[in-house]
Amino acid sequence: MSAIVTLTFNPALDKSISIAELLPDKKLKCSPPVCEPGGGGINVARAIKKLGGEAKAVYLAGGDNGKMIEGLMTKEAIDNHAIPIKRQTRENLVIADKANHKQYLFDMPGPSVSRREWEKCLNYIDQIPDVAYIIVSGSLPPGVPPGIFETIATIAGNKNAKLMVDTSGEALEVAVKAGVYLIKPNIGELASLAGKDKLEIESIGDIAREVIEKGKCEIVVVSMGRLGAMLVTKDLEISVIPPDLEVKSTVGAGDSMLAGIVLSLIQKKSLVDAVKYGVACGAAATLCAGTELCKKNDADLIYSKLLEKV
Repeated sequence: MSAIVTLTFNPALDKSISIAELLPDKKLKCSPPVCEPGGGGINVARAIKKLGGEAKAVYLAGGDNGKMIEGLMTKEAIDNHAIPIKRQTRENLVIADKANHKQYLFDMPGPSVSRREWEKCLNYIDQIPDVAYIIVSGSLPPGVPPGIFETIATIAGNKNAKLMVDTSGEALEVAVKAGVYLIKPNIGELASLAGKDKLEIESIGDIAREVIEKGKCEIVVVSMGRLGAMLVTKDLEISVIPPDLEVKSTVGAGDSMLAGIVLSLIQKKSLVDAVKYGVACGAAATLCAGTELCKKNDADLIYSKLLEKV
């Protein structure tokens, strides 16, 4: 089977804790922290593994946090390759406030990355044989230029691999212009991509189709939170709506969705079925606390209950 490769330029060591209540100027007793490897592409690879598939995760990693991420990935039996950097990989903190049933995500800035370091990442990807899908997910840390997507698109093209991108801002704009098989923006990211401040739900399909027609993008899957997702191609527009669920955390839901989509596609399922399973995986992730990703049993059950609207 051809490989799925994920690429993460700005990974993080995710730490999740819970407290009785978030109060100012108090010494707050915390639960023991749960540490997990995080960052877009890393989460996608981990979710694919949880769903019964295989993916190779390539990422930048530095310092003790980078070493811990590498160790955790290996412990989960995920095929992974860390490209060393001089500076410390960031860590993120998720705090669950039990009294108020709220969750707070503290997203730390990434370390500055040198040209030599990120070029090693691209060179490594270029040497991987038999690649069917390359998934670039997450933000770019300081030092990594948005123009990097032009090179990634060229690498994917030379390999006859389909490029999937889940990022934002200028990086997403460059990716769409350079050539990409699929993007997975949320509504705000789609609005930004179209040069608009905000979008009404009714206009999402038309705007997504404009993005496809103006750029080099085949598929747009718009993530819409509780409303599920909208699949848009040049000839197709379908909304996939998940059932009402008791949401514990939304962290990693988008990455779980992308994992479900690409795993379904490599298993030769139709695009519509792939997006439906992706929505099920994203919804399944919201049933888990902290930064935990989707569980296969939950995803399969939700998939059987999905609603589809053309």
